[in-house]
Amino acid sequence: MWHDLMSVWWVWIVLGFALGVLEVLAPGYIFLGFAIGAVVTGALVGIGLAPAGVAALLFIFAVASLLAWLGLRRTMGVRKGQVKIWDKDINDG
Repeated sequence: MWHDLMSVWWVWIVLGFALGVLEVLAPGYIFLGFAIGAVVTGALVGIGLAPAGVAALLFIFAVASLLAWLGLRRTMGVRKGQVKIWDKDINDG
């Protein structure tokens, strides 16, 4: 049953959108990389470039999610040399 579901492209796309909604509910770029990985995996399955097999699909999902997370970290993460400077303390009144 799992093998049949994982080899259908739209299941991966729906999983990606569900993870995207979860990211909106719990922001912090935690689920966004997984959402992008699921959509990329679904696109690869849809156009026929993903190999058959649960292990291969999970590997593609893991690699795509990792690359998406690294890309998000590079574009939206803390910049190199960026330092937060506090001008006012919360206890100053």
